[in-house]
Amino acid sequence: MDDLQVPPGPGAPRGLVVPASDLVELFSHASGPGGQGVNTADSRVQLSIDLATTSALDGAQRERVLEHLAPRLAGSVLTVVAAEHRAQRRNRVAARERLSQLLREAVAPPVPRRPTRRTRGSQRRRLEAKRQRSQTKATRRRPERE
Repeated sequence: MDDLQVPPGPGAPRGLVVPASDLVELFSHASGPGGQGVNTADSRVQLSIDLATTSALDGAQRERVLEHLAPRLAGSVLTVVAAEHRAQRRNRVAARERLSQLLREAVAPPVPRRPTRRTRGSQRRRLEAKRQRSQTKATRRRPERE
């Protein structure tokens, strides 16, 4: 198995190279198409990486990835499954692409929110709507005694 290449992107301008020794591949029977071969072929691929110990990430990247992928993690292990193809080789490629894409997105720093202001027109419309609503409710009140 070769090293996993993650393409360059925000947070990793030179991309990432995950050593093959950090990846764990498991194979099992896949449900779905396959005919007679489904009984013998272990075409489903599970690709796992321990994000806490991998040498591919630096400290800041590791922190971002663990925070971003927290719902998907079991401890600190990220697992990707591919079983959509009949051939094990194609599922291996699909799992590696999926893992690469997940890591690329997770390494990217969050985009800072830039505060915006309401437009003058939207403020005017909002206040006008409040005045209109107030007027409508005022007409529903009991008339005052003189």
